[in-house]
Amino acid sequence: MAPVPSSPIKVGHIDDVQELRKAKPTTIPERFVRDMTERPTLATTLPSMSEIPIINFSSFVNGNKDDYQTESLQLARACEQWGFFQVINHGIDLSLLESIEEVAKNFFMLPLEEKQQYPMAPGTVQGYGQAFVFSEDQKLDWCNMFALGIEPHCIRNPKLWPIKPPNFSETVEVYSREVKKLCQNLLKYMSKTLGLKSDTFEEIFGVAVQAIRMNYYPPCSRPDLVLGLSPHSDGSALTVLQQGKGSSVGLQVLKDNKWVPVQPIPNALVINIGDTLEVLTNGKYKSVEHRAVTHKEKDRLSIVTFYAPSYEIELGPMPELVDENNPCKYRRYSHAEYNKHYVTNKLQVKKTVEFTKIKSNTSAE
Repeated sequence: MAPVPSSPIKVGHIDDVQELRKAKPTTIPERFVRDMTERPTLATTLPSMSEIPIINFSSFVNGNKDDYQTESLQLARACEQWGFFQVINHGIDLSLLESIEEVAKNFFMLPLEEKQQYPMAPGTVQGYGQAFVFSEDQKLDWCNMFALGIEPHCIRNPKLWPIKPPNFSETVEVYSREVKKLCQNLLKYMSKTLGLKSDTFEEIFGVAVQAIRMNYYPPCSRPDLVLGLSPHSDGSALTVLQQGKGSSVGLQVLKDNKWVPVQPIPNALVINIGDTLEVLTNGKYKSVEHRAVTHKEKDRLSIVTFYAPSYEIELGPMPELVDENNPCKYRRYSHAEYNKHYVTNKLQVKKTVEFTKIKSNTSAE
């Protein structure tokens, strides 16, 4: 899932935010306090849920021709204009959503010394800790993470799979299989919205790469000073986010230069387009910046699945989506090379996708 750093990375002392919360410090440690330009403006009102597009997955599976057509147009609009949508009636058993949430929460509630048996080494992205930290003075996110490589099996690190909670591994396996099916089906329907064959993405992807990351955001006494997760776009093709029941509203999406909070819909999953799909569609479908904010009194749990093509392949815009009116915006590149670039740089806006753009006066940026 991630290359091993060629030289030791010095990240300095990183406080565990759950332990910080327990200690109730009078001030927030300096490494978590954001510069003025990065601090979140905490909204007093929420937009209506309808602002973030909602896709009814059952319209594709069980709907009539008109339902299918309507939902296809809605899906295309969501991918082009937002890069984010919430999917309802997705077909994943609700008891499984509850189970993965329960094991994730139970893991984070373990004593610190037990969680530290599965450490995220500096410069890597599997294990427990904080990912994407590369220096001693880098600002930290108000978040604890636990991440695992799922598929193919060669990216797994068995030493990082916990023995507690006792049903953790089995639940993650079953959940990941179901999310994989959802990703495969969504990509089929997205392919059709682009006027391509339904199996286009499946053929391109080869043996897909899949990873899971669980994020726990404890309450923070000064949510106006910190970020739960730094602004970034995802390197994946698709990202599937499950927001914990009863969690605070934390996810925000950048739309028209404004941060829009994503109000969770019960039992829905949030889907977003990653950099890889933006490149493959030559910019037609957008990978969008997003971030997480914290809450003064409520905690937040999220479970995120990243789905991407094999590391063995070369990626670039699909020829069918390049013409005189839509010149090629991105160069071809090795997916392994891109992944190394993504995981060995700190999370920062859309800097990583710039790595793939063609620099020319004639190409549209």
